[in-house]
Amino acid sequence: MARSLAVAVVIVTFNSADVLPPLLDSLGVGLAGIAQSEVIVVDNDSVDGSADLAEMHPMVTRVIRTGRNAGYAAAINIAADTVPIETAMLILNPDTRLTQGSIRILADRARDPSVGVVVPLIHNEDGTIATSLRREPSLTTTWPHVLLGPNLAARLGVGEMIADPRVYAHRHAIDWATGAILLVTPRARQRVGRWDESFFLYSEEVDFQRRVRDAGLTVVYEPAAQVMHIGGVYMRSPALAALMASSQIRYFQRHHGSVSTLFYRLALIGYGLSRCWRSSAHRAALRAALSPLRSPDHYVPAAARTAPSTLNGETPRWIS
Repeated sequence: MARSLAVAVVIVTFNSADVLPPLLDSLGVGLAGIAQSEVIVVDNDSVDGSADLAEMHPMVTRVIRTGRNAGYAAAINIAADTVPIETAMLILNPDTRLTQGSIRILADRARDPSVGVVVPLIHNEDGTIATSLRREPSLTTTWPHVLLGPNLAARLGVGEMIADPRVYAHRHAIDWATGAILLVTPRARQRVGRWDESFFLYSEEVDFQRRVRDAGLTVVYEPAAQVMHIGGVYMRSPALAALMASSQIRYFQRHHGSVSTLFYRLALIGYGLSRCWRSSAHRAALRAALSPLRSPDHYVPAAARTAPSTLNGETPRWIS
């Protein structure tokens, strides 16, 4: 039997002490069958003892303290700079939980020379299947969200989020998946390079997986590997809602012309107008969609104070 890939597990933490220990406890069973592995925790200047917890856990090989809230993509790059290029990188949210042999299944799939990223089937905490698979953002996937709402658009199969249970039943190539857990193959690391740090938070995994596809590799969904993702109450923060809208527009603008980007922005504005009465987060997202694109630094100070611990790398594309 061929030896499995060497895997470096990368966990980015930011005030994650309430969710991190169960993930670290699950690494032993999750990495079963992986002959060579290490666990790297990159801490974005937590104030709740996340880094201390990681340093005390027997599964953790190294803790890198950034000394600042560097952002999700930057933290991944900091870890990647210390990992040999021939090693696969398993990027995990701190609120995920691994199951027996799940990473070996992903690593086995990653041996296919056409594969750049492998993602598993994700269960919510209540056991239901998380709608983690996505279509590439476009006007045809965005406007149904505005006209029908995200959940109905997903159920009808016309939005960015994919809800059809039949899609989650079999292995296949996808556009992208939410960033709670991604196995990045050595060949993808070599061809694609670093994560784009201009995305402080949100859309960084959309950008990376698009660049994987542009490099001639596939993003593969493998349902035989299963994990749990707790998720979080991510839209209580107006600063994060605004940052999400800004990142979405920034990503879309990079890949489309000015007219298409205008209609994409109008979609976000229309969505915000229809829901601004619901919460301050919706109103903040609306203001961001109406405003010129700002540097992520515009939102970071507030986001750094209020971001829930489960937000690392997760892109909730729409505020319901």
